[in-house]
Amino acid sequence: MASLNVGNLGEYLREQRRTAQLSLRQLADAAGVSNPYLSQIERGLRKPSAEVLQQVAKALRISAETLYVRAGILDAERDGEERRREESTRAVILADPALTEAQKLALLQIYESFRKENGFGSDDRGHGGADSADARARESDAGPQQTAG
Repeated sequence: MASLNVGNLGEYLREQRRTAQLSLRQLADAAGVSNPYLSQIERGLRKPSAEVLQQVAKALRISAETLYVRAGILDAERDGEERRREESTRAVILADPALTEAQKLALLQIYESFRKENGFGSDDRGHGGADSADARARESDAGPQQTAG
């Protein structure tokens, strides 16, 4: 019987964390998990629950379903290449140092609206779609960058 694909998940998480320019500790704090536990996941020693994967995905601003597929919770054939392209596009936008956080969120929202218009919407995912970008933009708007005037 084949073993769980947690090594692949761990490598992918490490890559996404580095792309997001987060330390292991920063991601663990943002996801609400312990630093040692996240380290064990990245090294392929632990298989996290769907709930933990969802928290990590939210902290990394990626689709939880992508992590579910990597962890073997969802069928990998379901989204395949299309999902990888989508995640790659998101990662490039989020990693661009020339853009402000608000600009990144606006681009993600526009990207999602175009995908939805072309029949690749995220209504079934519920984790990384335009609504999530809206929520992140509102959170960003509540921050200290906003000034009156």
